[in-house]
Amino acid sequence: RVSVFGDCAVNPDPTAEQLAEIAISSAESSLRFGIEPRIAMLSYSSGTSGEGVDVEKVRLATEIVKQKRPDLKVEGPIQYDAAVDPVVGKQKLPDSKVAGQASVLIFPDLNTGNNTYKAVQRETGALAIGPMLQGLNKPINDLSRGCTVDDIFNTVIITAIQAQEE
Repeated sequence: RVSVFGDCAVNPDPTAEQLAEIAISSAESSLRFGIEPRIAMLSYSSGTSGEGVDVEKVRLATEIVKQKRPDLKVEGPIQYDAAVDPVVGKQKLPDSKVAGQASVLIFPDLNTGNNTYKAVQRETGALAIGPMLQGLNKPINDLSRGCTVDDIFNTVIITAIQAQEE
């Protein structure tokens, strides 16, 4: 399984508009690497199951993505389990084109995104490449102070691929 996570490195508490832009940029990045973007706008709630400021921000961000890019498959708010597990996705959002098969996971804030990215990498042994910084004029990427030699190598490769596209 290949997934794109955003934002795991830059915006501590993005607005709904910023979340929408992160989602669109991440979808474009996934396409560049041959991954069909199915965007999950993550929250502690799926569909209409929850309320509150944080859920409403994700709901608004999802609507902005749909308005700006009606060609993209996007679902939100959606919980992580419903986004990636087909059985849970079908139970929670049976009519969704994203639930259970999300490839682009957009976290509501940096705290959630950064910690989830590192937990998935460390606990599952997943290959994690990045963070990739998006929306800049030239490719620039970042490394964690806890990165490995493989992380450095993979980040150099991904940056070289991005540079060739320009």
